[in-house]
Amino acid sequence: MEEFKIHIKNVVCQRCIMTVTEILNRLEIPYIKVDLGEAILKRPLSDPGKKVVQKEFEKVGFEMIMDRDERLINDIKSLIIEDVYSSKISNQKLSSLLTSQLHFDYSHITHIFSESEGQSIQKYYNAIRIERAKELLDYDELGIAEIADHLGYSTPAYLSTSFKKATGFTPSEYRQLDQKNRKSLDSV
Repeated sequence: MEEFKIHIKNVVCQRCIMTVTEILNRLEIPYIKVDLGEAILKRPLSDPGKKVVQKEFEKVGFEMIMDRDERLINDIKSLIIEDVYSSKISNQKLSSLLTSQLHFDYSHITHIFSESEGQSIQKYYNAIRIERAKELLDYDELGIAEIADHLGYSTPAYLSTSFKKATGFTPSEYRQLDQKNRKSLDSV
């Protein structure tokens, strides 16, 4: 069976995947799988069908991506989020992870990403890790050393330094705050 992939901007979490799934079901569009940043359909969308889907996606803050560079950027973000939110960050270097999954030269990937997003891939990756650290601190289930290990920081001190630089607080200070300052992943 032939598959037809659509790329969707701002699908960055499980709740987003559920929302896309609900939209496709409501519109009776047969699909194989919905994942971060994409949906694999059983058949291509007609031009009027694309417009209907795009309109429904826009209602909830999503957007179908048609441009090749935009799709690449979306794929980069999805891979980074998937890596950071997996049970434990892979030991694979970020550059190796992206080139092996995207099949582009890393210099091409970084150029396209930086030009479009106004920040380097590494800076984006670090920002996603900090947001994940905030989330894990909010849950209050893991110690700082466990969070550092989970997020691939070499030491808890390195996590604390990076966290303070990004937020102005140490992880311990952040955990004590009444008003948390977390960002949605699509705004990082």
